[in-house]
Amino acid sequence: MSSRNVVDLRVEPVEQALDLVEHGLRVRLDRESVVRKRRSVGARTDRRTWVRIERRSRDRIDGQGWNGIESAAVLDGIAKPEWFAGMSWRETGGDAMWRVDETDLIAAAPVKFGGRLTVDPKLPDAWWVTLNSSLDALAAHRTTRVATPDTVTITHDGVTSAIRATFADVVDTSLDEWLPAHADLNWANLTGPECWILDWEDWGLAPRGLDAATLWGNSLALPDLADRVRRERHADMETRSGRLMALFFCSKIVGRYADPSDPLLEPARRESARLIRELRTAR
Repeated sequence: MSSRNVVDLRVEPVEQALDLVEHGLRVRLDRESVVRKRRSVGARTDRRTWVRIERRSRDRIDGQGWNGIESAAVLDGIAKPEWFAGMSWRETGGDAMWRVDETDLIAAAPVKFGGRLTVDPKLPDAWWVTLNSSLDALAAHRTTRVATPDTVTITHDGVTSAIRATFADVVDTSLDEWLPAHADLNWANLTGPECWILDWEDWGLAPRGLDAATLWGNSLALPDLADRVRRERHADMETRSGRLMALFFCSKIVGRYADPSDPLLEPARRESARLIRELRTAR
């Protein structure tokens, strides 16, 4: 299969990759537990661990590599699975790469596996305490990695282009703070009622507020939950960078390819207008 083609692992055959993982890690996979996503596959093992297998085209792998889950093993003070082992290989006859990482098996389920969150998960206060302490600990770390949300390295120019393509009247998109971020903090990568943060493949430096804005944006269909995220992560979201990250998220919802059926669409339009007003006032 060509790296130039769109590959969806939810429908593509993955048996060969599963066989390679079993051989390379000397582990037996529970084939009944396999979970398929667009670009990754996960499964339980006979060691009571979890493996995450990802396929990525070579043009989405830059000079820092793509061992994000492995490199996240050095991050302390964060509620995340422990990393044990990993390996990677090049696809035979193609231009894509595969990688597998073996980690702790987390018993808690994702808050929302796929799709939009439209029902309040009613998370306990202890959940928010763990989330806040984890994100604060992450921001305090130092790294040379740069975040790759959606496998694309985040840059000032990329953020500017995305915002101005949708909100042409936003002139000043300067980003003054960059901190370590998970870079894919959505409800599928957070568990409940016990808080664990999953899938660290894209973590790295990003404009301050990216994680808070991403979680807030993915909560907009539930105003009370979105308000809770905004309150809990107030220190990030009320910065200039945080507001720009929120607008960056909204630009993906209300832009050229806006989906009229998306429950985030109308809330994102309202919040975009608020954010633009606040950015102008703060100048």
